[in-house]
Amino acid sequence: MAGCTPVAEPAEDGAVAETTFPEKDIRLIIQANPGGGSDLSSRALATELEKVLGVSVIPENMPGASGALAMEYVAQQPADGYVIGFGPVEIAMLNTTQNANVLPENFDLIGQIMLAPGVISVGVDSPYKTLEDLIEASKDGAVTVANSGTGSIWEAATLGIAEETGAKFTPVAYDGGATAVSAAASGEAVAAVSGAGEAVAQAGAVRVLAVLNDEAYFNLPDVPTAEEAIGTELLYGGWGGIYAPAGLPDDVRAVLESAVADSVESDSYVEFQKKSGNLVVYRNAEEFTEFVNGQFDLYKTLLG
Repeated sequence: MAGCTPVAEPAEDGAVAETTFPEKDIRLIIQANPGGGSDLSSRALATELEKVLGVSVIPENMPGASGALAMEYVAQQPADGYVIGFGPVEIAMLNTTQNANVLPENFDLIGQIMLAPGVISVGVDSPYKTLEDLIEASKDGAVTVANSGTGSIWEAATLGIAEETGAKFTPVAYDGGATAVSAAASGEAVAAVSGAGEAVAQAGAVRVLAVLNDEAYFNLPDVPTAEEAIGTELLYGGWGGIYAPAGLPDDVRAVLESAVADSVESDSYVEFQKKSGNLVVYRNAEEFTEFVNGQFDLYKTLLG
């Protein structure tokens, strides 16, 4: 198995050292309750990681404080690769929204594994047919935009869209993305910013105006991206990846990074994410680290 194959690393004296990591089970800490998107994505990946690494990868739910409890816990564990975590977009937000000790430098970021792209939608009977219509209407008076709660990715996306387009949006917090979409569907709010899957689930009740991603969404093939709709690229989504305590040995980090890459490419994992309405988006450790640092700076500006 890949994880049991010695990995050569240069030693200080020029000799070649070898690692047989992993030699025991790995714990995968999940910051959310069982059954949600983070939990299901984590468990799907764990199944594939076990095949690659040749040891059990044991999912362990540790909800609390919007994910900060789990992330702070992982950061405090020995940096030996035997405790890793699933990090959603909140890993780049919690320091700002809750003053939590959750900072990119506290972690070794191993790789991104998925993306739930954002969308902006209105009720099916709304007079606004395009994103441009909605933005123009907002300039005559603030438009209410439902989102999944104060400090959430979709509130941040609402603020970001307004800042980048000059729209006058008033974010309105609801208990989750599905509830926010329902508010737009009923006319309780003018529009909603949510995950694409949450809007698709209410397809007959809402009109999706734009996808907040750099490419079309497979379940909404006729809906333009924001760049196609208004000429401004708007990139907001519920991404997730794997992280570990900062300071992993180079050989351990290399094994984990390779295992995550192989797992994300597996047919069963790709099929799982497609059925879940998510995109399989992989970034390696270097790319993911750069991305998370950029997201941290972005949400510090939007939510700080």
